[in-house]
Amino acid sequence: MKKVLTIMLMLSLFTGVANSASKQTEERKERKALFTTKKESKRDLEKQRDSLRLVVKELQNRLDSIQYSGYISISDTLSIGDTINPGFMELFGEETDLFDTVAISTDSLLSMWYNKRELSIYEFHPDDIDSIPLTSNIPDSVYIKRLQKMNSFIALPYNQSIRNHIIYYTEKMPDKMETILGLSNYYLPIFEEILDSYGLPLELKAMAIIESALNTTAVSRANAKGMWQFMYSTAKRYDLHINSYVDERFDPIASAHAAAKYLRDSYLIFGDWALAIASYNCGAGNVNKAIRRSGGAKDFWGIYPYLPRETRGYVPSFIAALYTLNYYKEHNLYPKQIPMPPHVDTLKINKMLHFEQIMHYTGITKEELKNFNPQYLHEIIPGTEREYILRLPYQYTAKFIDNEAEIYKYKDSVYFNAGAMKKIQAGATAEATRIVHKVRKGETLSHIAQKYRVSVNNIKRWNNCGTKIRIGQRLVIYTNNKGPAKSSSSTAKPKTSTSGNYVYYTVRKGDTLWDIAKMFPGVTMNDIMKLNNLNRNSRIYPGTKLKIKKAN
Repeated sequence: MKKVLTIMLMLSLFTGVANSASKQTEERKERKALFTTKKESKRDLEKQRDSLRLVVKELQNRLDSIQYSGYISISDTLSIGDTINPGFMELFGEETDLFDTVAISTDSLLSMWYNKRELSIYEFHPDDIDSIPLTSNIPDSVYIKRLQKMNSFIALPYNQSIRNHIIYYTEKMPDKMETILGLSNYYLPIFEEILDSYGLPLELKAMAIIESALNTTAVSRANAKGMWQFMYSTAKRYDLHINSYVDERFDPIASAHAAAKYLRDSYLIFGDWALAIASYNCGAGNVNKAIRRSGGAKDFWGIYPYLPRETRGYVPSFIAALYTLNYYKEHNLYPKQIPMPPHVDTLKINKMLHFEQIMHYTGITKEELKNFNPQYLHEIIPGTEREYILRLPYQYTAKFIDNEAEIYKYKDSVYFNAGAMKKIQAGATAEATRIVHKVRKGETLSHIAQKYRVSVNNIKRWNNCGTKIRIGQRLVIYTNNKGPAKSSSSTAKPKTSTSGNYVYYTVRKGDTLWDIAKMFPGVTMNDIMKLNNLNRNSRIYPGTKLKIKKAN
């Protein structure tokens, strides 16, 4: 009996091995046929591979969203010192006053587009876009096909997050996007040339759109500045000059060079463009933390749940901006016609030079000078300390060269007297330390004062507020614990006039409706809004007169 069982076992094993060998032979034949068939080209196979990758990536993203739906990472709280632009500029949020967050020169040509056309970088992109159900008549297959057609050097995957961002850019804000497209016609070719000089993918140009909506004078609530949104320490590290007279973060060309250097360095660290782009938003330190917490994942979607909340939408927003630049026509978007000169000359300046000296001899307007030279904070080019550049539209260049000697002498004792210079330096020192803090749940003035190492009384003085603060309120903080001089415009006496039963208040820079209402006993913010035909989305600008009913 034992012999029979042994023989049966051996036959079974032999049959299994034989069947396995036969199966493996058949599989080898099938694989060989797959790779030798003439019906499918290499390109077809690559398309199938890419399509499968998208499916796998989408499944992984959905799994992550389920697995980490209740996960709160400690990295959601960003360290200001470890970021270029902490918080994705909080581009959209609650009721805000544009002038609380964006430094805009009211007579700048580009600023007029942001003011009069109401294009604010803080209205440009909602911070909770991934949680908003956005729908479109365009099927996923069309988006996927278009992204593949772009033949981008930087990988452009597709998932629900990216779909939401694309829909928002192309369908939810047509007027704002058309203005950005108009500005893109001027700025993006310049950025492409700069990126090419560093051997970087030209697609990175789209980062200027998601950083600032191409606003040269943008200032975030964390005090990141310029079109490329650099924090002070990072800007200095990448050779941008910042002093009492100059802040090259506002120079779109100089800051584009700095951004290119940063991205080049970041790519050398991470070896992945999506991670390099993410680090531009939250800093290399936070990306490294996310990699460690993910168990060593080395791609953006692998570390997605561990990134700061704002950064999770940063790469999808980049892909959406790039998509829109390529397919805006398919979405019936048309770039606004924004008047910009066909050619701008660059002149080297080695002496002190005031904008009004240039204006007097060339006929150029102050708007144009500020438009092309936004880095000069007080309309002064301090050429004696080092060589700086002046950009002039070509039609003014000859007049400047022909009258250069006279230009430098014109009223130089007025524009460069010791008193004026000292005042500029004092104001610049205070502004260099200015940040805006958004009050979070559970915070008190004591907590905030301790965080920034300033006094509670100073916070109250800088913001003209009492001890009680509200969630979402934005407080100006000067980290040197001094702030601007008392004679500055921010502390100037409010300008009012009276007529009948009403007071007419002239809005100052930095004012919000909340602050104004507190100046008038018995008046609420809603009272002011109703009387002046304003709503929660309205913006108020310096110089505007608001009608306020006198208290009984």
